[in-house]
Amino acid sequence: MSKKIYERPILRKVVEGIPNKFGSLKRLRPISEIDGVEIDSIIDTYGSPVFIISENTIRDTYRSAYRAFATRYPKVQFAWSYKTNYLDAVCRVFHQEGAWAEVVSGFEYEKAIDNNIPGNKIIFNGPDKSKEDLKLAINNNSLIHIDHFDELNTILELRKELDKQPQVAIRVNMDTGIIPQWDRFGFNYENGEAWNAINRILSSGLIDLIGLHVHVGTYISTSKAYTIAIQKLADLANKTYDRFETTISYIDVGGGFASQNTLQGAYMPATDTCPSFDDYAHAITSAMNEASFPNNEFPTLILETGRAMIDEAGWLAGTVLANKRLADGRRAMVIDAGINLMFTAFWYDYEIYPLHETSFQSELTTIYGPLCMNIDVIRKNINFPLLNKDDRFVIKRVGAYTMTQWMQFITYRPNIVMIDANKEVHVIRKKEDKEVFRQQEEIPKHLQ
Repeated sequence: MSKKIYERPILRKVVEGIPNKFGSLKRLRPISEIDGVEIDSIIDTYGSPVFIISENTIRDTYRSAYRAFATRYPKVQFAWSYKTNYLDAVCRVFHQEGAWAEVVSGFEYEKAIDNNIPGNKIIFNGPDKSKEDLKLAINNNSLIHIDHFDELNTILELRKELDKQPQVAIRVNMDTGIIPQWDRFGFNYENGEAWNAINRILSSGLIDLIGLHVHVGTYISTSKAYTIAIQKLADLANKTYDRFETTISYIDVGGGFASQNTLQGAYMPATDTCPSFDDYAHAITSAMNEASFPNNEFPTLILETGRAMIDEAGWLAGTVLANKRLADGRRAMVIDAGINLMFTAFWYDYEIYPLHETSFQSELTTIYGPLCMNIDVIRKNINFPLLNKDDRFVIKRVGAYTMTQWMQFITYRPNIVMIDANKEVHVIRKKEDKEVFRQQEEIPKHLQ
């Protein structure tokens, strides 16, 4: 019989759960499967940690969002935000459902082309468009959303050497009551910069201004901001028609819809406080219907929402590496997924669940990732069951930004798999190994 390792005794508060309004205990129920597929089997086959994407959830969420808007307004077009998750398999699901592509770099533009999206169904946003990027977009009849006057000047120069008439919109920033105000991107409405940009574009006679674009911010938890934005864009559209007899054919209200992930410091969970697609749709389409556009024509309403469309479809499953006590007696748990994979853990209180029933007891726990960095914290303080080493967990709502903002740091990035409608599991991005980095690195001769 082996001698047990001594651990000094400590006093700790054991929490069995706070009764809900019906008098029963609220316990963290395990989640053992996704779309009918056992998470254990996915980890056994594809390793730990592993990202899991539900194709059914993507399609269901898209259809719910589209229905909310299309039943309230006659002309609606969604464009999938590539920066939110630009895995080709994810993008192609959205495109199959009818979404265009919305990109913010030459890299993302190339991905959209490789995903067989026609140029005239690609919206090119962002402040960093090279001359070559713009030339390609103009030749492909893409919708270029101009961000600043330097970009406008570049387009005017290119127009002199190209046969194609650029199809453009301007991005407008404005005060919609959101704090902080997003004024970094586009032309300001209140100081007249947006109107000046419109004048320069249409006075040149070299560019077709066909749209107006606004993106009021991120994780917008009040739909009223969109109402204000549309009123101001409608004002610009009317001024444009009155002076130049040019009709704006579309209004792009960007994205920013909140997902049901709870922000750190929030008083209530996001599942109880965030607007639904119907809430956003009611505010936006009501403003579009009430606005007085030139000739009483309805411009197409374009939406670029990303986070709310994909977050619910993403999961991260992994394994407990260790448990320990901190200096003050608090419980800590180390898992095999860190902020290199979950950069968004800096602002979300993610929902984390065990895969299987464990002890009914739970304790306030800090959950750390595996990195040798003190900032590698997935949850600062969560009432969590007492999992042991090698037990498994799953994290909900990780579909947005995790797989585009992740980084290779200390550990390799893992497999990403997708569960299709037939419960088949497919690898959609292979895990990394040393050969991935050997291909990109070069060693000078004197060090070989």
